[in-house]
Amino acid sequence: MSKKVAVIMGSDSDWPVVKAACAQLEQFGIPFEAHILSAHRTPAAAAEFAKNARANGFGVLICAAGMAAHLAGAFAGNSTLPVIGIPMKGGAVDGLDALLATVQMPSGIPVATVAINGAKNAAVLAAQMLSIYDDELAAKLDAARVDMANQIAEKEAKLQAELNG
Repeated sequence: MSKKVAVIMGSDSDWPVVKAACAQLEQFGIPFEAHILSAHRTPAAAAEFAKNARANGFGVLICAAGMAAHLAGAFAGNSTLPVIGIPMKGGAVDGLDALLATVQMPSGIPVATVAINGAKNAAVLAAQMLSIYDDELAAKLDAARVDMANQIAEKEAKLQAELNG
């Protein structure tokens, strides 16, 4: 795997959710770095990280933020790498503001957006993006899908045994 993923949080309070993205990246064997950078409190550092991300070996940027949630947009505005936004639950409207702020980007500056607190899906989406040119990673994604299907089949069998037994 040649490219790594940056996992950026606007605050350390995002870590309990965001660590699921890091765990999923680890399961796929994808190298990553996790950092706390704020679009509002450390705008120069956030912009600098985003501007240099490609040169520093990153292939995808994952950004988690709540409330005003401008972090993913700030990264997308400073990098042409794919950016995945994780809107975080909390605030006055329990994450809806973060969802809307993350998904409503201006034309030409996209941010792929997962569900509120959807850290695991952000990592899976990053893996899918990287797997376009990485057959080994694509095989890991295929195997993960088979595992999920097998888990559902086992649960179905257990339910049917309980109902009929």
